[in-house]
Amino acid sequence: MASVTDRRVSRRSFMKWSGVAGGSAALVATAAHVGMPAVTPAAAADGMEGVDATIWNVCLANCQSRCPLRLQVKDGTVVRVLPDNTGSAELGDLQIRACVRGLNQRERIYSPDRIKKPVKRVGKRGEGTWEEISWEEAFDTIASELKRIKDDYGNEAIWYHYGSGSTGGNITKRGTWPRLLNTYGGYLGQYGDYSTAQITAAYPFHYGAWLASNSLEDAQHSALQVMFGNNPLETRMSGGGELGVVQKIRQDFGVRTISIDPRYNDTAIDADGEWVPVRPGTDAALIAGMIHTMITEDLQDQDFLDTYCVGFDEDTLPEGAPENSSYRAYLEGKGSDGIEKTPEWAADITGVPADRIRRLAREIATTKPCAVTQGWGVQRHANGENAARAVFTLAAAIGQIGIKGGGNGAREGNYKIPVAQFPLFDGEAPPVSTQISCFNWIDAINDGPSMTDVKDGVRGKERLDVGIKLMVVNASNTLINQHNDVHVTQDALGDDSKCEFIVVIDHQWTPSCDWGDIVLPSTTNFEENDLMPGGNCGDMGWAMWGGKVIEPLYDTKTGYEMCTEIAKRLGIEDEFTQGRSQEEWRTWLFDETRAAFPDFPTEEELEELGVYRHHNPDGTTVAMKEFREDPEENPLMTPSGKIEIYSAQLAELADTWVFEGVTEGDKLTALPEHIDTWEGALESRENKDYPLQCIAHHYKGRTHSSYANLAMNLEAHPQMVWINPKDAAERDIENGDTVDVFSPRGRLRTEARVTPRIAPGVVSVPQGAWYAPDKDGVDLGGNVNTVMKYHPSPLAKGNPGHTSLVQIELHSRA
Repeated sequence: MASVTDRRVSRRSFMKWSGVAGGSAALVATAAHVGMPAVTPAAAADGMEGVDATIWNVCLANCQSRCPLRLQVKDGTVVRVLPDNTGSAELGDLQIRACVRGLNQRERIYSPDRIKKPVKRVGKRGEGTWEEISWEEAFDTIASELKRIKDDYGNEAIWYHYGSGSTGGNITKRGTWPRLLNTYGGYLGQYGDYSTAQITAAYPFHYGAWLASNSLEDAQHSALQVMFGNNPLETRMSGGGELGVVQKIRQDFGVRTISIDPRYNDTAIDADGEWVPVRPGTDAALIAGMIHTMITEDLQDQDFLDTYCVGFDEDTLPEGAPENSSYRAYLEGKGSDGIEKTPEWAADITGVPADRIRRLAREIATTKPCAVTQGWGVQRHANGENAARAVFTLAAAIGQIGIKGGGNGAREGNYKIPVAQFPLFDGEAPPVSTQISCFNWIDAINDGPSMTDVKDGVRGKERLDVGIKLMVVNASNTLINQHNDVHVTQDALGDDSKCEFIVVIDHQWTPSCDWGDIVLPSTTNFEENDLMPGGNCGDMGWAMWGGKVIEPLYDTKTGYEMCTEIAKRLGIEDEFTQGRSQEEWRTWLFDETRAAFPDFPTEEELEELGVYRHHNPDGTTVAMKEFREDPEENPLMTPSGKIEIYSAQLAELADTWVFEGVTEGDKLTALPEHIDTWEGALESRENKDYPLQCIAHHYKGRTHSSYANLAMNLEAHPQMVWINPKDAAERDIENGDTVDVFSPRGRLRTEARVTPRIAPGVVSVPQGAWYAPDKDGVDLGGNVNTVMKYHPSPLAKGNPGHTSLVQIELHSRA
């Protein structure tokens, strides 16, 4: 077979491919944008005339909005992508309007980065030399490697890699590979995710379980909403999801918003709110300073704290807790550190003036109802577990939990239709119960048997018996692009005596594909059938028809086809398929959903509707309402049944847990204390070489790394680094300059966006840009993980993706 030195075809070859696969050479040949079928002027306001069909499907990328789309097809080619045209302008029934990402599906479907044939590596892993192979060879090899790894090492040596590129699907990629592996005896499991690992770990110790806050729609009952790092207008841009709701809350109800964030984000701007620029990783200190003001001026809701909480005061501490270990004692300086948490103390850490901290405390404590929420950037830090619990504690201190217009300090809650899910396994539980954090898989490759429960968070046994030897990387770019410190990842993956086989499945050749042993070309969800659950947004639940819009392009296959073929070779086809085709599984999903939810439409009805809406019968979601009304009858799942501001469980863990490479930030505390972490705000003032705190905000042009390769998205939303004018002037940097951002880990090159919309001493590189190193190792793609540190957080072993110190210097001026 011919050697393939570049895994992508040339653009000239792509044009030929597109003409054959799309069934419309004339359309392709006249494309205004190379590689895409052309678009003729719209014949009507709502789509084109003369098309062959308009078919409903969904944008699946992981912003969690899950927007329905109407794709118009002519001669087998998608010629127009239209948004939802159902619903109304009323709050709670908004149209689920797709954003710039979802509406650019044509460029994604016909992208030159589409993977067109199965390939295998023929050089060193990561070198980029490939050879085309047949599907038969690919299936035979993967089945053979699964058998070998299982025979030699056992099922725990198999790893299904974390990823979210198709997280909104059902049969469509989400469950097929996990089901295959579970049918074959299972695989090493994972807990947490890259977005929410720290807050997920914090919840059980504070609330007993994941308890989201009131819905954003419920803020219509609020007098004030306080958002800590919560930016739905950029992270979830669906008009029927959180963007539209935030706009309506301001426009129709006039609710005031305070946004606490290192960046003046789009949500704060659109909500016409107050921006409080805070140094990254210091939210717990800001909250301590505010609550100190509240107790000094007797503004806290003491009745709520006494009735519903453990450990705010000495007399509600659990039995056995040391004297002066309450949160009040911590604030008053009677705790172990002896420091009073005055607004002046908080101001020095956070960068927020002390007088402003006092004013914020008074306004938040006295404006009722007050909705406190946090986005997930707050907890995505070196000790983000404490920051998340601190925001929870603020909500308790003002007594706004369990009421309309209030909130419990978590991210906003939602109402969902109970759509059946494609089963990942048969039976009560997966066959392998051992788990590690989704984030510290690098350690399991490098030396799995050294990983233990107390040191590395292994669950299900005291230590791993074996490291990861085989990886299935499906619709995931976290192998390289989305994982902290790409250099650490490359070093681990480059040694194929550690992880011996990697199969990557995707429809775009992402940077992670370069590190596979076999790469399989998958269809997009527009080339297969599914039933899609709606997003995690608000009080309108929805479900969508996933119709096959076009035939699979090139030599691609669906995940279900791939797994069925591999199952056949492993002798487990009947167990995997249960005798069903993908279309028959979709019918099964409808049957299961309608059995539990009789109002759900039939297949024929949903195909016609496109989107089925069902509104929250309670009006709006109010978190912990039953607990507030009767805490004795409706206790939380904590040991006390109450909100545990002091956690005896965490106090015990703090005495027993062991950390690898212990630093100041690797610390567990019973209270939600502020912790000065490695490469945090305190160190930034002392580090002369790397004095700038670097965060990585979510970006409008892409969802994580999905859509990051599309030319029109990049034109509208180019990659850049945000830098404050003061910091830019000190470095002779002007807006639009090309600059280098670097840390001890690496160097990236990008455009400077000089703006007062970011706090001094802080820079932000939007996360998700594709890693593209030059011959000297400088990343020209602007990927923030070039400079980030791989150092899992202490409790969750999670992703500290906003904790890094960097320097910036001018590279060139246009």
